[in-house]
Amino acid sequence: MLAIVREEPAIHRVAVLALPPVVAFDAAIATQVFGHEGLGRYEAVLCSLRAGPVPTTTPGFGITVAAGLEAVATADTVIVPGFRRGPAPAAALDALRAAHQRGARIAAICSGAFALAQAGLLDGRRATTHWVHAAALAKEHPTVQVDPAVLYVDEGTVLTSAGLAAGLDLCLYLIGLDHGQQAAIQRARHMVTPLHRAGGQAQYTVASAVVVGERLSGVTDWALANLHRPITVADLARQAMQSTRTLSRAFARELGTSPRAWLIAARLRRACALLESGDLTVEEIARRSGLGSAANLRLQFRRAYATTPLAYRAAFQQR
Repeated sequence: MLAIVREEPAIHRVAVLALPPVVAFDAAIATQVFGHEGLGRYEAVLCSLRAGPVPTTTPGFGITVAAGLEAVATADTVIVPGFRRGPAPAAALDALRAAHQRGARIAAICSGAFALAQAGLLDGRRATTHWVHAAALAKEHPTVQVDPAVLYVDEGTVLTSAGLAAGLDLCLYLIGLDHGQQAAIQRARHMVTPLHRAGGQAQYTVASAVVVGERLSGVTDWALANLHRPITVADLARQAMQSTRTLSRAFARELGTSPRAWLIAARLRRACALLESGDLTVEEIARRSGLGSAANLRLQFRRAYATTPLAYRAAFQQR
């Protein structure tokens, strides 16, 4: 009787390309996820332009890599952690293009997306990055469809993630693609993290209010003091002593948005502050923020942040 020989699954080579100065947290995430001995399915190497010391964005904290760009040339997956924004080295961009052309999977964490964009790998594709850098990525690379609201984007052989901890979400997602949901769950358990986080990146930007110039500060200050009231765009126009059309043009010119959209965003920021700081009911928070009903608050929350008010409270309120 012939013996059945079971072939061992091929080891998947992962090159984590640290472009100087690299975001050490991003590089550590990718190396930890794929380089852990217990995982057994990957061979991960931290590399850079050449083997040796690599500066990081953290003062006084450097790292040493074991390999140069030759690791990229043989990798099945190349992950580019975040790095300080600026032109990436030409040799690194050439290595990324060559890896992509031979069929390697290319992924970026945080501002690593800028290197992929500079290499032309994001042209015509959706992509994301840390919300702080999203506008810059869209401006510098107008052919890239930047989505600042999500944790990661899968465009087949090219993937990008939002900043820092979102790199962990992306790496676990890659394990799920390669070896199934259970493998990703086991890795998530080992790293003491959820496999999926509720909502997207947008919920982390809610504290950032738009800076308003002097021409509109009077009407916006009045609106912020009266958010609990059922204010309309017509009310804003009367307060500004302008027609609604003139006010809309002023908002579009100075804030890049409409009075209605600004008002909804302000109400949502108020709701978020109330969710973070106390135990008011969703109904009461909807009333105090001027969103009217709990149903409307949930609807606007889902549209803006891809999560629910209670999930947001659970994530951001100190217990």
